[in-house]
Amino acid sequence: MEIKRNSIVFLSVPESLRGQMETLPRPHHHEHDHDHDDEEDEELETDDEEGFSIDPAIPIPVELPQGETKLDLEQLSWEMIISGMLRVVSDFVGNSAVPGADPEISVEDADYYRRFVLAVRPDILGEFTEAAILKARNGDYDMALEIIGAVRGLFPGSPVILLDRALILENRAEALERSLGETADAEETDIEYDLAHEAYKELLALHPSFPDGLFNAGFFYMRRRNFSKARDCFSSYLALEAEADPATSISVGKLPTALPVKLPSEKRNKAREIVREIESRSLDDEIFRQAYDFIRLGEEQKGLEKIRVFLEQHPLVWNGWFILGWGLRRLSRWNDAAAAFSHALDLGGDNSDTRNELAICLMEQGDYQAARRELETALREEPENVKIISNLGVLALRKGDDDEAAGFFRTVLELEPEDPVAREYLGSGDLA
Repeated sequence: MEIKRNSIVFLSVPESLRGQMETLPRPHHHEHDHDHDDEEDEELETDDEEGFSIDPAIPIPVELPQGETKLDLEQLSWEMIISGMLRVVSDFVGNSAVPGADPEISVEDADYYRRFVLAVRPDILGEFTEAAILKARNGDYDMALEIIGAVRGLFPGSPVILLDRALILENRAEALERSLGETADAEETDIEYDLAHEAYKELLALHPSFPDGLFNAGFFYMRRRNFSKARDCFSSYLALEAEADPATSISVGKLPTALPVKLPSEKRNKAREIVREIESRSLDDEIFRQAYDFIRLGEEQKGLEKIRVFLEQHPLVWNGWFILGWGLRRLSRWNDAAAAFSHALDLGGDNSDTRNELAICLMEQGDYQAARRELETALREEPENVKIISNLGVLALRKGDDDEAAGFFRTVLELEPEDPVAREYLGSGDLA
């Protein structure tokens, strides 16, 4: 008997397959690149010790091939069964069904399907994670999220998967922001960034704390210019090394002994450097945050007023001069913006973002040689930054070098196949 639900059918274990299913390989406990919590490890170890046994009373979900409306048992394959189980467990988070999940699937059945999949595909975590990362790198963020959703269904408590999901959502938001450019409605990109923010907040709510979650969330807030939140994340990250974290406990006899988290020295030093910079430059000042938000939302004049108040109090903070230049550049005040960016460089803001912004101003001023110099310096710092490479393409067009421009835009598409700016220029027919 089969019950059809969307593209999934549930059927009892057919007699023809029971022999095959009874010979399923026992799951093996594999070490992965990322650490999982103790409960996950214990669960996998238990499965490994006891093996996996088929329960004929639990129906098997099968995903129908695209376009099919009825299951042909002669065409039934392991991939259809695994796909069906992944679809079912991806609707589960923790111990409760999420909106849209099948209400007739119990927590026990979902757990059974997880163990079933792991028995057949013990290396599925690594395989699917790599596939999701590859899809994200190629700009197929929706498919990457779908793959991560399936893996999350298998390992609902894994902080590593939560982090992968947050990073993909953030990358998707950044890609949308780049594609829309500065003419975009900030609210449109904010919707995408809010999804990433919610994913990071889920990571930050974990107990015990997940070090990589704190570290990456800190950079997320840095990129959003929320330096107060960034400081909190990096400070919490550094505090883990001084605290005893239950996640790292070991047993000595019958008594657990907690060990401090050992942070990678490179990450620890970077976190300390960022916290010092935020505090010494007063970047957690609310006026600085307000200035950034006003400019981002298209209210440049209000943003310029706020950042000038900040600079009166902190005239040597290069970040303030960068925000000033950014606001002026958005108003096409090229000379004033270039002066602000140059001052930011003099005060220590020597980075690819500042040089890229300065290059845009120089390009509009007609100083192509200086613009090229700034872009090439920025590119040496970030060789795969598509904004910089794209601007080199625009600069080449301004100079009338169509062949060089086409080369830059092709490089952009190699890095981000869906980049709309490069696709527009190359698809216009004006470039070879």
